[in-house]
Amino acid sequence: MITPMNSAITPKSYQVPAYDRKALLHFPTPSGPTLLATLLAALLLLPAMQSSGQIAATLTGTVTDTTGAPLADVSVFIASSTMGTVTSSDGTYILPGVPLGTLRLVASSIGYESQNVDMFVREAAVIEHNFVLQQTIYELGEITVSADNKRWQRQLERFTRIFIGESPNAAETTILNSEVLDFSGRGGEFRAQASEPLIIENKALGYRITYYLNEFVAEPTSWRWDGEPLYESLRPESPEEAARWNAKRDSTFYGSFRHFLLAAINDKVEEHGFKIYSSGQRSRFSSGSIIPGGTRMALQASDILRPGKAADERILDFEGMLEIVYTREVESAAYLRHEKLRRRPKFQTSPIKLDRGPTIVDLKGDTLDPYGVTFYGGYFAYERIADDVPKEYRPGLHD
Repeated sequence: MITPMNSAITPKSYQVPAYDRKALLHFPTPSGPTLLATLLAALLLLPAMQSSGQIAATLTGTVTDTTGAPLADVSVFIASSTMGTVTSSDGTYILPGVPLGTLRLVASSIGYESQNVDMFVREAAVIEHNFVLQQTIYELGEITVSADNKRWQRQLERFTRIFIGESPNAAETTILNSEVLDFSGRGGEFRAQASEPLIIENKALGYRITYYLNEFVAEPTSWRWDGEPLYESLRPESPEEAARWNAKRDSTFYGSFRHFLLAAINDKVEEHGFKIYSSGQRSRFSSGSIIPGGTRMALQASDILRPGKAADERILDFEGMLEIVYTREVESAAYLRHEKLRRRPKFQTSPIKLDRGPTIVDLKGDTLDPYGVTFYGGYFAYERIADDVPKEYRPGLHD
């Protein structure tokens, strides 16, 4: 994922964990603003259910090494989700209840190079995919990891600020095994690699994240990283903590890039509090209207999304830069401090761009190319690993 101009994408790359249609439609009976939020969540789920009929597929296969020998206890999971399993003694795995749509399937084991495949699951069927893992030897750099190594500690702090983030949620998020990290770089470039998956505990949202880091590069004006997270819900110590986590998870989802895509797919952008603006040429869009006093154009979802080759996909396609404005929340004080902005909070705004051209989106707001959209600063870039929920999370569907 490429994140120019002092920004970062939270892979947000980021489907619905319940597989019974009745369960998906069951919500509590709230009132007031909570009722509105719950109804909005229900609307976001309906198109995916209506398009798929049966909504669950099963992924299965075998994981072997390069000699053909089966590998046991290999982690096989769907990236950015809570769905995962491990291979049995004969190297086989089975992952049932997989929602239809785009996903990245990952196989990873310590001592072997991770493998992944991006796929678009279109029907409730048994899908087989086999992995062949190549053994690898990880060589640490010259830096010795210890509390006394001030240079390594400074590098860890820099990595944490960029990767985990600097939001209030980041203050409650900790890398538990930071000793597996090694840092290097020259000429303004800063790199990080990990000899084992990072174990991250997010006590703000109630998740334990196993993050398989493939690449991390920070440069003076941009940074990028590539990796696959697997989420696991923490056990709350009290009903009050469970309620706090659910509220913060809901708040994290609302206004996110996935929320925006779901609203756009449903053609309910304004109903969900979003506005779309472009600084491109007016002739590029059919419904664009010039905003008085400036060159920005107000757009509709149909200006940036078009039908794909299949009924269960859309194509996100636009030129230049878009600004996504979320009018249900203003910028936080922490965001203004982070951006060194001395002004009153405005609505949360996020510039985005398609650096790789048009990208396929499924009906649940996931892109086939997890890095097809670049965030150029703004709120989407400000909220990173500490401010992300699993891809299947929807408000109102709490544990």
